[in-house]
Amino acid sequence: MKSTLTNEQIDRYSRHIILKQVGGKGQEKILQSKVLVIGTGGLGAPAAMYLAAAGVGTIGLVDADVVDLSNLQRQIIHSTPDVGKPKVQSGKETIHAMNPDVEVHTYHEMVYSKNIRDIIRDQDYDFIIDGTDNFPAKFLINDACVLEKKPFSHAGIIRFQGQTMTYVPGQGPCYRCVFPKMPPKDAIPTCRQAGVLGVMGGVIGTLQATEALKYILGIGELLTGYLLTYDALSMTFRKVKIPRNPNCAVCGDHPTVTELVDYEQPACDLSKS
Repeated sequence: MKSTLTNEQIDRYSRHIILKQVGGKGQEKILQSKVLVIGTGGLGAPAAMYLAAAGVGTIGLVDADVVDLSNLQRQIIHSTPDVGKPKVQSGKETIHAMNPDVEVHTYHEMVYSKNIRDIIRDQDYDFIIDGTDNFPAKFLINDACVLEKKPFSHAGIIRFQGQTMTYVPGQGPCYRCVFPKMPPKDAIPTCRQAGVLGVMGGVIGTLQATEALKYILGIGELLTGYLLTYDALSMTFRKVKIPRNPNCAVCGDHPTVTELVDYEQPACDLSKS
């Protein structure tokens, strides 16, 4: 079968093409692939940039926020002149400046139970990256991907720690298998409250992009059935095996979550604090 890559693409992606696990056919797969990045902040920014550099043909960016000066310490897809712009617009401009091969679809909105499945279906995305920073969104993304039978990468960062895992339908646990219940509001501080070392998003977000590319190419071992944690201060990674929960509310043998709802975190019980 004759390659459909242009001479310019062969030059641009030459370091991929010389990899025996990728080659020309693999690069064509990447160029034909579609990845949805929900959240263009600390995690989504580096993930989207590396996916674009790799030549992912269609990237969806979902974010309701505008660029704030405090974002620039870690959200590297945005720059100082972008302050005040919608993050999805800034992200699209950065991606197009980097790689004109990439088609970018923007969704300047928050994900809710009423729109997330439509967004996922809009371009029939192959893989979803959860770059959000709050638990209601993470539970919603998990449930939507399970119901839509879409693989996705979960991740979270705070202070000097990060974690990530990958869900593939029918091959392992989902996010709810590991975290069955949403923690009470304010029980776990946000990055806004606790801070985060800027490079944490780069470390973990790049791992998410790696998982997406491996899934697209069908190579290597994904973080399916594992939670990978990272501690920047001790410079240690830990890979913890996690089983699928047959009683999981959404991916279990007898699921009780069959329709999407919008979640709110329960209040902390201060009497037990």
